[in-house]
Amino acid sequence: MPKGKPAGVPCVQLDEQLNCKIFGQPERPACCSGLQPSAEMCGDNREQALRWLGILERETLPAAPASP
Repeated sequence: MPKGKPAGVPCVQLDEQLNCKIFGQPERPACCSGLQPSAEMCGDNREQALRWLGILERETLPAAPASP
């Protein structure tokens, strides 16, 4: 996604089963290949993993431009 992926929007590279279509390929973004799963991140199920990803997305949002 040339301009980044908005929070809450699935990556365009995910297939119907939510698997990465470019996994292991050189065009896979560094932010994806550098993201290493852990028990803390994945939790016990998909819902817990998505909650963790939501936290990461909120905490890494670009700062809003300052008002004049």
